[in-house]
Amino acid sequence: MMSKVCVVGLGYMGLPMAAILARAGYEVVGVDINPRVVESVNCGECPFAETGMPELVREAHASGRLKAVTAPEAAEVFVLSLPTPVDHVSHEADMSFVVAGAQSIAAVLKGGELVVLESTSPIGATRCDVKDVIEALRPELVGKVDYVFCPERAIPGNTLKEMIGNDRLVGGLTPQATARGMALYKSFCTGELLEASTEEAEMVKLVENASRDVQIAFANELSLVCDKLGLDVWNVIRLANHHPRVNILNPGPGVGGHCIAVDPWFIVKQAPELTPLMQAARGVNDNKPHWVVEKVKQAAPSGGKVACLGLAYKPDVDDLRESPSVEAVHVLVKQGYEVYVVEPHLTTWEMPLYGLEDAVKNADVVVTLTGHSAFRNLDRSLLEGKGLVDTVGMYRWFHGFMN
Repeated sequence: MMSKVCVVGLGYMGLPMAAILARAGYEVVGVDINPRVVESVNCGECPFAETGMPELVREAHASGRLKAVTAPEAAEVFVLSLPTPVDHVSHEADMSFVVAGAQSIAAVLKGGELVVLESTSPIGATRCDVKDVIEALRPELVGKVDYVFCPERAIPGNTLKEMIGNDRLVGGLTPQATARGMALYKSFCTGELLEASTEEAEMVKLVENASRDVQIAFANELSLVCDKLGLDVWNVIRLANHHPRVNILNPGPGVGGHCIAVDPWFIVKQAPELTPLMQAARGVNDNKPHWVVEKVKQAAPSGGKVACLGLAYKPDVDDLRESPSVEAVHVLVKQGYEVYVVEPHLTTWEMPLYGLEDAVKNADVVVTLTGHSAFRNLDRSLLEGKGLVDTVGMYRWFHGFMN
């Protein structure tokens, strides 16, 4: 095999992709503008927490098939795995990272390469933000490079398993591009590879995450109603899910992560008049951290000390992207509360971090924001006499609900 692959972007999805490709036998060059990331990879280290990644990066580096650099090199295949954030005011997709990535590889293309966009993107991005960008800089390459969209379908905490085992969409701009994309992913994927047009593949990835956002919004809205009525929302959901055609998700402090909190806006912006449900779901989920703050204010109306348990957007990872937990902490600080942040998966943050017991002992109100396993064995006596806002159902016994 030994084809050379250049992976642009060594973040939570790009580095796993690079390491998996190296293990599959490719010569892989990873590109990142952060010199600390490059240095880590070239020392055989993974710069973030992810199950199995320290071992895989070490193995890939030791094999000589994975190295990291700060600028692209010539290769047969280019994979763009770059952020596509959304502006939280305009809700416009920020495609500047993808455009910059396309511009960076344009200089080293010779013709005959396969360019893969993995970043979740608005419909039309593969054509407009990758192909057209490259061809504007290198018009002699028109018709000589193949382009395919193949979105990642993995979640932090289980990335390697899902990147290999989940079904994948492969949407080339031409039949040849699709065939080449199928061959690339067949070399390491055990899941089914599903052919689609480029635009279908782009839409499907957005639909998957928008659907989840709507489902989570229902659970979050239900949690507000149950709180008002004095009911245990987790038990209500458990009992309702015994219906054979009902599958309600669990509520939380909002919605976070690199996809679900962002991607629905990509659909909404392209058809705002047709997406009232998706817009309402975004409103429910974006407002949940502020509801959490209101519950703290009810428990401590005159201010005081608040222990916030968790910053990550999901349990047992260090990923803070779009985390509603972070939003809740920031608002509490602005409201004048003295906040003790506990995040066992980080060593440093913009605010001081505290141990679990110390934070709870010092607090007037305890807020559970992320359901980390490390929080589950808290000594129950430490919560006596304190207010509790439990957004993840970790200490349900505190309010007399079953645990």
